[in-house]
Amino acid sequence: MSTPVSDRPLRQDAERNRERIVAAARDAFAQGGLDVSMDEVARRAGVGIGTVYRRFPDKEALIDAVFEDALRELVAIARETLADPDAWRGFASYLERVMVLNAENRGLHAVMGSREHGRDRLDAVRARMRPLVGKLVERAQEEGTLRSDFSPLDLPLVFAAAGRIAELTGDVDPELWRRFLGVLLDGLRAGSATPLPHPPLRASQLARLGHRAARRPS
Repeated sequence: MSTPVSDRPLRQDAERNRERIVAAARDAFAQGGLDVSMDEVARRAGVGIGTVYRRFPDKEALIDAVFEDALRELVAIARETLADPDAWRGFASYLERVMVLNAENRGLHAVMGSREHGRDRLDAVRARMRPLVGKLVERAQEEGTLRSDFSPLDLPLVFAAAGRIAELTGDVDPELWRRFLGVLLDGLRAGSATPLPHPPLRASQLARLGHRAARRPS
């Protein structure tokens, strides 16, 4: 009688291929953004394009997997900065640490500003982060250090502006976004605040901006 052949090596090979593909895609998206092709991911991973599609039926599924850890880290950052007893320091640290992630990872910046990529995980993360970020803002305003007319709905545009600066200047001065953030934080301090001439965007307007950004040609 012949001895049955275990499928364990096959499963292990498949898992190793998946890990290589995700790692290659993570590096590719961080360096080149989300326009990097599946063929390029396969080349970096050292596997055939068929192997990529067996693990991930489309690019959205690959994006979802690649940014799972990064999106989880965003939630952790919000929770850790909320634990800071100094509310202003926690708020400022949250902005800085999120910007570090955005500056180092072009793909993450694109995902966070889009309603078209990484939809499932991103929607879940947004739902988890919304009350945390709201509390960060509320604590600093109650402390009297953050201007009272700042809204959590202002934050996506703050990150969009800082992220665009990081994108434009990354090859010239990759730390320049810190200068912009410093100027911004000074403007957000309650002690020097003057009334803002316009209200923040509504949530529905932010959603429209996300769709528009996703349709913008690269």
